[in-house]
Amino acid sequence: MGHHVLVVDDDRTVSDVVRRYLEQDGCRVRLSFDGADALAAVAAERPDLVVLDLMMPGLDGIEVCRRLRARMPDLPVVMLTALGDEADRVAGLEVGADDYVTKPFSPRELVLRIRSVLRRAAPRDAGGPVVLRDGDLTADTERRVARLGDDHLALTLREFDLLAFLLRNPGRAWSRAELLDRVWGWRFGDQSTVTVHVRRLREKIEQRPAEPRRIVTVWGVGYRYERQGPDR
Repeated sequence: MGHHVLVVDDDRTVSDVVRRYLEQDGCRVRLSFDGADALAAVAAERPDLVVLDLMMPGLDGIEVCRRLRARMPDLPVVMLTALGDEADRVAGLEVGADDYVTKPFSPRELVLRIRSVLRRAAPRDAGGPVVLRDGDLTADTERRVARLGDDHLALTLREFDLLAFLLRNPGRAWSRAELLDRVWGWRFGDQSTVTVHVRRLREKIEQRPAEPRRIVTVWGVGYRYERQGPDR
């Protein structure tokens, strides 16, 4: 792969195991054992992806992710969370984590998740129009840049993927399970992931997020994208 990955975890045994598996997969890995050092490492040399433990002394993973998102909204972040603790997973997604893996985890599974996130982050021709439009909302799928009018939208990796998918497929109701499969590539997973990302995306593209006109809720099903303007 040749990607640069920053692994942030105060458990040095876990960090070393993750490092070895990622290096075997061709990644260049830097380890960080606390939040402050992680922020300094990102500022010194921006990695391609950050693996971030949620529970750390001092600056925890939530605060680190929040600060990373304020500076670099498109930097991919995979968060490590406690097994079965939905509140922790949702908290990580709320501050912009693109993916999560629960502890204890299989290092091979983590590497596969990282591959998936990096693959989606890479510029690519996804087929169809490069620039998707709905009135004043545009998403350039080649440059991975979204705008609302003249304003640049600071979207995370998954938020952009979700927006692009909905723009390509307006007028159809999608269940959370279908969106999890089509956007995240997960056949199984916590569907609250979709709920949180839809909420975050609404806050960025809707005039009144509590009364959405673009991403509408289809009760008992999921969500549907309603176009607000003609192609231009």
